[in-house]
Amino acid sequence: MLNALGVIVSGRLVQTDFQQISESKFLINIPEADNVNHVVVFLTGTTPFPEGTAGAVYFSWPDPNAPPTWQLLGYISNSKPSAIYKISQLKKLDEIVPQSPVNVFGTNLPISHIAQIGVSIEPEAALIQQTPATASSDTYFQFGQKMIENFFNFVSSFSLTQSQMVPNPNETFVPLSTVQTWFTNFQRRLQQNPNFWKS
Repeated sequence: MLNALGVIVSGRLVQTDFQQISESKFLINIPEADNVNHVVVFLTGTTPFPEGTAGAVYFSWPDPNAPPTWQLLGYISNSKPSAIYKISQLKKLDEIVPQSPVNVFGTNLPISHIAQIGVSIEPEAALIQQTPATASSDTYFQFGQKMIENFFNFVSSFSLTQSQMVPNPNETFVPLSTVQTWFTNFQRRLQQNPNFWKS
């Protein structure tokens, strides 16, 4: 599998010099990762993954005081032989959010002063269920967008004109124009700052 994997960092030559650390785990160094925004991990086409498996793609920022801790980026497979990952925010997330160490490549790896990408061959069905670290902001933005659209459509489906309303002392009515104003304001804030709700 060593010659089956490759990495592209924008503006650099293709890297294929993965090191095999076990039968199903491979590592490659990414020098000067502070200047890297995106990486592409791909299958070169020389050797496919074994049937029913895929390559979990992990990323580790260098820590001068500890062995590598890994963040899942996603996966590649025979049916999805390449993927682009945004890594520029992962360092900030790792510094801000305390995470339990992920030692998918073992605890006996030496301290690394260079960022690394690891590919671990695992059952594809299990990888599909996992949530990548890189999906967070885009996933939350898309979820928020879909949620407010669904809420607005649901509420609108119950709208009544004043002439259709039947007096009911146990019911509270909210004008649809109020929901429309909230919907518009929420969408605007979400587009300006997808993470505004965290503050």
